[in-house]
Amino acid sequence: MKVVKNYIYNMGYQVLVLLAPLITVPYVARVLGAHGVGINSYTNSWVTFFLLLGQMGIALYGNREIAYNRDDKKKRSKIFWEIEILQAITIAFAYVIFLFFMFELSHAYRHYFLIQSLFIIAGGLDVSWYFMGMEDFKKTVLRNMMIKLVSIALIFTLVKGQDDLGKYIFLLGISQVLGNLTLWPYLKESVNLVKISILRPFKHFYPSLLLFIPTITTQVYLVVNRIMLGRFSTTVSVGEFDYADKITKLVLAIVTATGSVMLPHIAHKFADGDVKGIRQSLYNSFDFVTSLSVPMMFGLAAISTKFAPWFLGDQFAGSAKIMFIEAPVIVFIAWSNVTGTQYLMPVNRVSEYTASVSIGAVVNVITNLFLIETYGANGAALSTVISEFTVTAVQIYCIRNTIRRRQLFTGIWKYVVAGFIMFIVVDRLNSMMKASIVNFGVQIALGFVIYAAGLIMLKAPILHQMNNLLKRKI
Repeated sequence: MKVVKNYIYNMGYQVLVLLAPLITVPYVARVLGAHGVGINSYTNSWVTFFLLLGQMGIALYGNREIAYNRDDKKKRSKIFWEIEILQAITIAFAYVIFLFFMFELSHAYRHYFLIQSLFIIAGGLDVSWYFMGMEDFKKTVLRNMMIKLVSIALIFTLVKGQDDLGKYIFLLGISQVLGNLTLWPYLKESVNLVKISILRPFKHFYPSLLLFIPTITTQVYLVVNRIMLGRFSTTVSVGEFDYADKITKLVLAIVTATGSVMLPHIAHKFADGDVKGIRQSLYNSFDFVTSLSVPMMFGLAAISTKFAPWFLGDQFAGSAKIMFIEAPVIVFIAWSNVTGTQYLMPVNRVSEYTASVSIGAVVNVITNLFLIETYGANGAALSTVISEFTVTAVQIYCIRNTIRRRQLFTGIWKYVVAGFIMFIVVDRLNSMMKASIVNFGVQIALGFVIYAAGLIMLKAPILHQMNNLLKRKI
């Protein structure tokens, strides 16, 4: 039950991180316009690279190391301070490089780049990896909720026109800084103070560097599309793609929340030598994310045509087709989240994980070169789908000798059949009904009922999991 509770907490955390800006999207999209949104997305994409450079693979590495040593307070305290000192040093190094980039190489949008650098500062203060390694997700959810709600209120209060783009970026950045700061008081009860003389922070540099490669390449899908769109297309295309991608990732966050929960859980099992338990957790998790991601893919595609212009405004009408094209990544990322984040990473098969995301990154860049120039933002969306499929295919190939792939995919056809029937009905309703919050609610509710009925009729494997969970609860 602890894993289930942590999944719910982390799902709330992941959704809230994305939901906060999305709550303001209809307002911000109309106030700042597609051009302003594009500038924010473009500058933030560059700053994200420097943030990743500073964080290296420390978040994933720290999460795993704390999980390995969770039961030894003295040892985990020493590990925490070593990793945090290393993080502070690497973030400072990345910030210096960023300042050189901003003043020497970048002239356009310099003011916005400087404000965006708040996200780099926030990275140096982030200790959420420690609480995730401890499988304590409640604290991150509650503190994030308070900070995000305050930032939302301030955005509606202070951002009034296109000239307020700087204010909007500042509010997003400072909320991240304050959110990370609020976790520090909770460390007092969980971490001991350690003498500086016995700390060896740089011994963690190489193993975290190994995780930096998959971390930075994974972000290619999030960042390179926007940068290449900004170079080869227009800022309007960047804005359309950015918001379509955000909506897709919001839906995806509900599924991928299992990754952060299962990584420390499986890492702890790995440290205890529980190989059988790891495999069973993997099978259950794969079936679970499939049962969620398939209807979300079909549902998003079904309502995208009318939802995007209604939610974002007429300036973002092009986001509808982008959402439709990008919808399959919900399934592909859900699967790779299980095979990569929940299996290859915690059992220390980092090289295979790195190879998969590196191949995906290369495919992403190559396909972008061909597709963006011809199809613009739609090409970037298609490139993302191709790249994520590649990553998933490589990871499934990597685990072929340790996991029974037939068992992974046994009941998938049942989810696809139920989801496709749901898509046909919801898509038809969407074309007949006017765009409104009530009508979208009706479409989503009816889609849920149809999908659930399909799973019951086809006796999908997830029902067996739910039955066992209820029995344990009782």
